[in-house]
Amino acid sequence: MKTKLVVLALIFSCLWSCKNEKSKEEAKAKTIEEPWMLGFEKTDINPIMTSDSSYVFTDPITNKEVQWQKADVFNPGAVVRNDTVFMLFRAEDNPAAILGERTSRIGLAHSTDGINFTKHPEPVFYPMEDEFQKWDYPGGIEDPRVVETPDGTYIMLYTSWNNDVARLSSAASKDLKTWEKNGPVFQHAHEGKFLDIWSKSGSIVTELIDGRLKAKRINGKYLMYWGELFVNLAASENGLDWTPVLDEAGELLHVMKPTLNEFDSHLTEPGPPALYTENGILLFYNGKNLSGEGATTKYPEGTYCGGQALFDKNDPSKLLARLETPFICPSLPHEISGQYKAGTTFIEGLVFFKNKWFLYYGTADSMVGLAIKE
Repeated sequence: MKTKLVVLALIFSCLWSCKNEKSKEEAKAKTIEEPWMLGFEKTDINPIMTSDSSYVFTDPITNKEVQWQKADVFNPGAVVRNDTVFMLFRAEDNPAAILGERTSRIGLAHSTDGINFTKHPEPVFYPMEDEFQKWDYPGGIEDPRVVETPDGTYIMLYTSWNNDVARLSSAASKDLKTWEKNGPVFQHAHEGKFLDIWSKSGSIVTELIDGRLKAKRINGKYLMYWGELFVNLAASENGLDWTPVLDEAGELLHVMKPTLNEFDSHLTEPGPPALYTENGILLFYNGKNLSGEGATTKYPEGTYCGGQALFDKNDPSKLLARLETPFICPSLPHEISGQYKAGTTFIEGLVFFKNKWFLYYGTADSMVGLAIKE
């Protein structure tokens, strides 16, 4: 039975359509930060990135010009390189298509202040006619999470979406512009047992070293929290090919599950790279509220908010603590409109920059938002 944890105050805007006055008052209650968590405040400039129909490139599959970020830009990963923040963001092309039926590509942008970004003119990562097309197309390449390894290689974990099964996939780069695909991360593990399961959202454990987040080996291997409906654990020698950790019955080890009647009653989906700290491994995750039975009344049904959980450094499968109240939720007008109107602050990118923590998130599957910890 999990311990009741007290968290940072969340003051919700009246624009956010809470279901009743009681839940609004509960959300406004001032609370105290736990010593192991990181508290963030949304920036005054928000959103920091939006769609733009002026960006065009020739799609290599259809051989037609595509306005590749005409519909939405959201769910970004980020890293620091040469005193600059580089953001890899998800862009969707066709605003007329319904949710889940557009083609997603990954764009690149850079910023010297972490707030104002300049976009690269064409996407840097996208479906093409290659051996990976069967996994990447037509839905595209979604939700990049990026980490730097100790040797300076960048690893991207992303979702391959062929409009049938979502598969967590990986790629590597030395410059953030040219990427080498590696395919689904579980294709070789356990004789391919988990290749065709629905898998998403890989959060590699990192450590802050000399002001930059680097992927950390624990007992000789990289570790990753991953999943969607629940959080699993996996290990890797190279950061590209991963082996899921199994329980005694040979099934996926669920290290954290949704909590009925709480903000994460529907799912617990890993967010940005996890942090190896003196207190333990800090996992940021996206919690979604159920619709109907089992949902909390504190937040609207279907809403995505951000949570934090702490795992044991010596046993990364052991959950030590978990925030009962989310540390970030939809509260601004653009976070409760757009493509996903139930409300979304989908946390995905985290960097340490200019002695501050910058947390980048997707808003309503439509724009990019920012929160900072001083």
